[in-house]
Amino acid sequence: MTTTVVIIVAVLLVAAIGYLLVRSRRGAGHGLRRRFGPEYDRTVARHGGDTKAAEHELAERVRLHGSLHERPLSPEAREAYAGRWAMVQETFIDSPGEAVAEADALLARLARDRGFPDGTGFEEQADALSVHHAEQVDGYRKVHHALGDRSSTEQLRSALVEARALFDVLLGDTDPVPAHSGHGKHSRTNSYGTDGRTTA
Repeated sequence: MTTTVVIIVAVLLVAAIGYLLVRSRRGAGHGLRRRFGPEYDRTVARHGGDTKAAEHELAERVRLHGSLHERPLSPEAREAYAGRWAMVQETFIDSPGEAVAEADALLARLARDRGFPDGTGFEEQADALSVHHAEQVDGYRKVHHALGDRSSTEQLRSALVEARALFDVLLGDTDPVPAHSGHGKHSRTNSYGTDGRTTA
């Protein structure tokens, strides 16, 4: 009788521990999904639907970059960056490829000046940005990869518009404007006509 009770208690204890472990893993996954938003879904897709592998990667990003504190920009630096982005948009009219290449380099410099790593290249910097700006980082990726993909002018335009959201939030003087929005403080310079010209 005593042996039976001990076995039952042991089985229940193992079941309880298993339940708590599963619940803990689910809770961690939910936290990562909430933190990374669309970046969570992109990472899962990149891992072929393997959520465990994707969550391991995202958790590693948080471990490596979660404690990063963004450095503020001086008013002078902010104004200079805003001027450079305006030049990017003007360049796009006659030379879309050149403009997108400059936007890519400008975002890399701005991220570095805000305190994000640039030591091992684009992927490390993009991973760090995804921890703190998951909603906006995909535009940066699209700009970075657009030229190598032989993108059309419309694809370059779309990438540049999406990248503006990350530029705005890193610039630090405005809430980011969604790439699909035509409203907000920067709505005039966020929009491009189908011929590559900015619209009022």
